[in-house]
Amino acid sequence: MTRVAIIDYGMGNLRSVAKAIEHVAPEADVVVSSDPREVSSADRVVFPGQGAMPDCTRELDARGLRSVVLEAAANKPFLGICIGLQMLFRHSEEGDVPGLGLFAGDVKHFDNPIDRETGARLKVPHMGWNGVRQTRPHALWSGIGDDERFYFVHSYFVLPEESALTVGCTDYGSAFTSAIARDNIFAVQFHPEKSAHAGLRLLANFIGWAP
Repeated sequence: MTRVAIIDYGMGNLRSVAKAIEHVAPEADVVVSSDPREVSSADRVVFPGQGAMPDCTRELDARGLRSVVLEAAANKPFLGICIGLQMLFRHSEEGDVPGLGLFAGDVKHFDNPIDRETGARLKVPHMGWNGVRQTRPHALWSGIGDDERFYFVHSYFVLPEESALTVGCTDYGSAFTSAIARDNIFAVQFHPEKSAHAGLRLLANFIGWAP
């Protein structure tokens, strides 16, 4: 039986993520846990999150989860969601705090985004459904159409130094990276657990992924 650990560091809609994975993989053992031992023993790890980056990094350290997240990201199928994507990078403008530093690049705030067609100012946070353009093939895109719409809630986005990391882009005033992948890591800015059929398909692909 596949054991999936959803990391609980006090941030994010963890139960919604768990229920979505249970729906697509009823045979899996899905646990929401802040216990480093449970996370270490899992076959697959999901690193979700909502909220402010400084709070997230503080809680991650307070619960003794930093090292276990780094270990999971190095050794097993790993899915980051929202803040779980942003924290993989070197630094965030939100609170001027360091991330986990797995990837070179920074987390930036949307700076007065403008709709390129109408010239209207776009709201921040970016909230609602938006398309994701697949910039290169990946197993987690299987069965998901290019430009499929996913649900977003965020005021910050990642700016990787290596363009090869990006597997999905979204337009909000200008194009930003909304999905990255390397080796056993896949991470997204949107919320697959809130993204209807496409989000469920991505989660199902993650459960069956053999990187």
